[in-house]
Amino acid sequence: MKKKYPFLGIVLSAGMIMAACGEDDSSGGSEGTGSEGAGSDLNLLEEGQFTTASSGLYKPFSFEEGGDLQGFDIDIGNAIAEEMGLEPNPVTTPFQTIIQGLNSNRYDAIIGSMSKTAEREEQVSFSDPYYYSGGAIFVREGTTEIQSAEDLEGATIGVVGQSTYEEAALEYTDQDNIQYYDSDVVALNDLTIEGRLDAVITADVVGFEAQNAGLEIEMVGDPLWIEQPSIAVRKDDEALLEEINAALDAIIENGTYDEISEKWFGRNLLDVDLEGVEVLE
Repeated sequence: MKKKYPFLGIVLSAGMIMAACGEDDSSGGSEGTGSEGAGSDLNLLEEGQFTTASSGLYKPFSFEEGGDLQGFDIDIGNAIAEEMGLEPNPVTTPFQTIIQGLNSNRYDAIIGSMSKTAEREEQVSFSDPYYYSGGAIFVREGTTEIQSAEDLEGATIGVVGQSTYEEAALEYTDQDNIQYYDSDVVALNDLTIEGRLDAVITADVVGFEAQNAGLEIEMVGDPLWIEQPSIAVRKDDEALLEEINAALDAIIENGTYDEISEKWFGRNLLDVDLEGVEVLE
């Protein structure tokens, strides 16, 4: 059964995980949810500007094309920034060190499809989830050796380091059999080359987009779990977190979130079936 969430903010906190960007209202009279002074009380890196980080290697969520940073997360971040009365300033950084960069004050927030987990919550604070996705196993088209997660024992698995997918891979195979990548898309491309990888664990929507782009890969079984990508801020930035959640609620309620999700995926990423599937926490 399809479960639709009454809290549009939680279901749609989609933009929060990726970008929180907008227009700088130097006059101090913002029409968005941000406070007067364009974020002067939000402990921002630059007053009037919301600097957010993603890997830039996670198509279609964040990627560079023609010299521009774009994607679902970027558009969500821009919409959130507008609601906050701030100028968006999305930047890229390796996912493996993205939390360290946040806690070193290199940016204000992470809006990079980072899933909320108990381990990560020891280091940062998370907003409401802004979309849901399933962790899934992908293999080369026509593969018969791997039909379920149990078949991954001893297999060579490709994942992005420091991701929830790395943790999953370690449950099924030895450390020596894991191949690390900076980009899920690169891992999926390697999967199509005979002898490189046996499987890749990544988000279902990323694998489906790769299929649509022509990669001869297929998903094995059902999603392993459902993830809750959310926006991360430093532990002491409570005021900023409150503003982000308010902005997320606003773009959900005014239809902006749905427009962005339809643009990139042809559906609403908050409309998911959670029946019988583990929700990663």
